[in-house]
Amino acid sequence: MAGSEGSREILQACLVLGLLALINVVRCDNYPDFQSRRSLIGETIFDVTKFGAKGDGITDDAMAIIKAWRAACTTVGAAKVLIPRGEFVAGEVVMAGPCTAQKPITIEIQGNLLAYDDMSVYTRGAWIMIEKVDGLVVTGGGTINGRGKEVWQYFTKGSPPLPVSLILQSVQNAKMYNLNLVDSMGFHSKVTDSTNVAISNMKITAPGKSPNTDGCHMSSSRNINITDTVIGTGDDCISIGHGNYNILVARVTCGPGHGLSIGSLGKRPNETSMKGVTITNCTLVGTTNGARIKTYHASPQIEASSIYFQDIVMDRVKNPIIIDQHYDSKKKREPSKVKISDVHFRNIRGTSISAVSISLNCSSTFPCQGIELSNIDLQPIAPIGPLRSSCSNARFFVTGKINPTAPTSCV
Repeated sequence: MAGSEGSREILQACLVLGLLALINVVRCDNYPDFQSRRSLIGETIFDVTKFGAKGDGITDDAMAIIKAWRAACTTVGAAKVLIPRGEFVAGEVVMAGPCTAQKPITIEIQGNLLAYDDMSVYTRGAWIMIEKVDGLVVTGGGTINGRGKEVWQYFTKGSPPLPVSLILQSVQNAKMYNLNLVDSMGFHSKVTDSTNVAISNMKITAPGKSPNTDGCHMSSSRNINITDTVIGTGDDCISIGHGNYNILVARVTCGPGHGLSIGSLGKRPNETSMKGVTITNCTLVGTTNGARIKTYHASPQIEASSIYFQDIVMDRVKNPIIIDQHYDSKKKREPSKVKISDVHFRNIRGTSISAVSISLNCSSTFPCQGIELSNIDLQPIAPIGPLRSSCSNARFFVTGKINPTAPTSCV
């Protein structure tokens, strides 16, 4: 009898525990503020739709995206902000660190992000800003659409720049890959004050006549790699500004656009020197410039050195090889004080639509030093006739075969 009563008590206890467990599961599954979930690999997923994003192509979902980011950034453990399939309109979005989440924190964009059409909401020169984050992955296969066609008509030379679609500001140890950037208002992307950033497998597109829509601009950054990417815009496919160190651009296809550019340098008084850029295994198609270095007159005294353009194919390119130290400077008489040295143009071949296919137009104050022209084979596209080269204020040397013939002297 005693044994029977003990068994009954054990059974009752088990039933109570089972009921409590069932209630707990039901509560968790149906709790309306349950805004994150655990993935199979152990990371917590912060889906922006759980924070109020509609994804209907109309509603401004910026605040929902920011809330999802804040929750992910301040969590403990692995975290992912998910923008699922849908049409997510958003005004200015700032995703700021530092974060307590396990490194790296991930932003996965599966759907389409569409810029909000009210320009007054963009107060920091950016549409999407990610800043002060150490350990970041941005990916997802989705599209970041700046809807620039609606605002390009308002851009005039000398006016404030339009918002950049995506800025990485003061970011460390980051990867960005497998995304589409389309029709930015201003630049498509920008990396500034950042270290150890790898960008790959991107597609960046805008019409060839869209104003100031650089594919990717870099400034004051170290150890930046851009690889395996297709860019066609209305401005520089890639522009490498002041203060950069150890930059690699490889296997990039560029066109339409203004080419692969160092600079422009020297426009602002607080700019700093840059050193160590390799641009290799790239193809340019129908661009207005090829391998280019550009600096302003009346610049601060800075240096640009250890620059390599190598293994590059030019297809119907205007100005395939150009150093221009008189860039956009008709109203400034004082020569550029950017000192260019140790620059190498190697293994460059293809076709030119301009008769002058090699142009070294350097500063009279600081002539270019150590310019190498090596194994260059450029052919004209009819009817421009034989190609030629031009040079002023540059000390250069030639190795291998050169076509067109290098200048005889220019200092």
